[in-house]
Amino acid sequence: MNSNVKTVIFWVILVSVAVLLWVVVKQGHGKVDRPLNFSEFLAEVDAGNIKNVNININEVKGEFMNGRDAFHTVVPNNYPKLFDLLSEKKVAMTFTDPASVGWVSLIVQYSPFILLIGFWVFMMRQMQSGGNKAMSFGKSRARLHSSQQRKVTFKDVAGVEEAKEELEEIIEFLREPQKFQKLGGRIPKGVLLMGSPGTGKTLLARAIAGEANVPFFSISGSDFVEMFVGVGASRVRDLFEQGKKNAPCIVFIDEIDAVGRHRGAGLGGGHDEREQTLNQLLVEMDGFESNEGVILVAATNRPDVLDPALLRPGRFDRRVTVGRPDVGGREAILRVHTKKVPLGDDVDLSVLARGTPGLAGAELANLVNEAALNAARQNRKVAMMVDFEVAKDKILMGAERRSLILTDDEKRTTAYHEAGHAIVAMVAPHADPLHKVSIIPRGMALGITMQLPTDDKHNYSKVYCDDQLAILMGGRIAEEIYLQQLTTGAGNDIERASDMARKMVCEWGMSQLGPMSFGKKDEQIFLGREIAQHRDYSEETAIKIDEEVKRIISNAYSRAEVIIKGHSDGLIRVAEALLERESLDGAEVRILMDNGELPPMAPPSGGTTAATQQVIRPEGGSGRLVGLEGESPATA
Repeated sequence: MNSNVKTVIFWVILVSVAVLLWVVVKQGHGKVDRPLNFSEFLAEVDAGNIKNVNININEVKGEFMNGRDAFHTVVPNNYPKLFDLLSEKKVAMTFTDPASVGWVSLIVQYSPFILLIGFWVFMMRQMQSGGNKAMSFGKSRARLHSSQQRKVTFKDVAGVEEAKEELEEIIEFLREPQKFQKLGGRIPKGVLLMGSPGTGKTLLARAIAGEANVPFFSISGSDFVEMFVGVGASRVRDLFEQGKKNAPCIVFIDEIDAVGRHRGAGLGGGHDEREQTLNQLLVEMDGFESNEGVILVAATNRPDVLDPALLRPGRFDRRVTVGRPDVGGREAILRVHTKKVPLGDDVDLSVLARGTPGLAGAELANLVNEAALNAARQNRKVAMMVDFEVAKDKILMGAERRSLILTDDEKRTTAYHEAGHAIVAMVAPHADPLHKVSIIPRGMALGITMQLPTDDKHNYSKVYCDDQLAILMGGRIAEEIYLQQLTTGAGNDIERASDMARKMVCEWGMSQLGPMSFGKKDEQIFLGREIAQHRDYSEETAIKIDEEVKRIISNAYSRAEVIIKGHSDGLIRVAEALLERESLDGAEVRILMDNGELPPMAPPSGGTTAATQQVIRPEGGSGRLVGLEGESPATA
């Protein structure tokens, strides 16, 4: 039956029951219904005390003249003088058809039972409908994907070619098992997709469902565990039972770290509900009974917290790393996501790919969407290159805070601070090229300096780290030399510089203490985060570490100071140009340092501003953002 029809029937029954209850209550709280025998009734009529009556065959109900009391009586059948007597005394008479009263009185009489039965039926329907299934806690909540649903294929996945090859081989095994079995090969029992958030792990699983002509079950790791003990293990059993019935099939568990964390670590003890669920999962994957034809595909961005028994061959035979795409992968991802977006003639996806190092697939998809939305806001029929630039600014740095009112002194402080970063970044020989410097407030920052690497970086040299420390110190030095003041705006720079210098000493072996690691991180597996750092060195070594950190930062400070003092005129020209234009790119900073003149400012077009420059990502393998100024004193 259609759900809408069920809803209508339910509300009709509910309203009917409410009306009946109202009738019962009204009758219960109405006027006093006093029984009279026939002689008393005739005496009251003769005395003129009766106001009106209602006659139903031989039953008479009515009211007295005072209007407060009611009565009922029974008269003999065919009493000849009743109507004459009532007419003589001018008593108002009404008559009721007996057929119209029978079923109403019957329903009123049995209304409590009808109400209880209706309520019971409704509750059973609710408990057995949708995902609630309150009477079947132990049943798996895995969803079977049908062939009628919109398919995602490997053509919709780009930038992860190695992962696609691994998964295509599994699909080929499902389609042609004889090709591998005749050589003694067996199908992998499990595939673990590992990678950072947004790299396309779940999208790959959806592509498997679209490519493989076999049943595909999907479930989240958090769907196993409930407040009731034993539910998780029961659901695992039911999941694999469904898989056996539909073999060969693929079962996808998203975010498996919710149920597959280390046993015996963290909170909960040995009898924790998650551990029971994990034990059952281990048995089902590779236990005494084999599950031939059921391939388990799981995804996680925390493989370091998974139990070793789950990762061994025979359970997860293959571990596929889904990393951030390189420049070619980013261009392929952009082509996939721009298929349905009309692009202008000036849009060059290869330029966009080179200008977005470090961005994952989900971030690139969001970039294309924001560009399309910006083009729609400007009433354009196609997305132009400027729309993509605005989208990158908005995604990576936040929306412009044009409503933020800054005093002239604050603007001047920010301009000189960012000019200090920019000058050191331009001169430092091993740093990434300067790309953009801006004093437009965005997010929590009053200004920003960005560097764009020429290639994707995967590791960093000591000279590169030294240059980065000098760039971080440039803003504070510029304030101190040219404005004779110190502000909280350098708080973020100092924090990042201290953190990098300590890692150079304690983790990367880039100090006079030699290639040694100091301090082992203690991590609660259950919490999934580092909560302490184990101190495995003496007090004397701790003093040396602090001295080395201070020495590295002091050297960077001195280098930055020499660079800024040596380019004093250029820094002043850059700062004054920032006060006038608010944003400068790397080429314009170079012109100002060489005592050149900038071309006249072009009027903003398409609703953009001078800040619509190319933006880069601030972390791992990407560009560097320096000088996120403007935090409150509490956070600076």
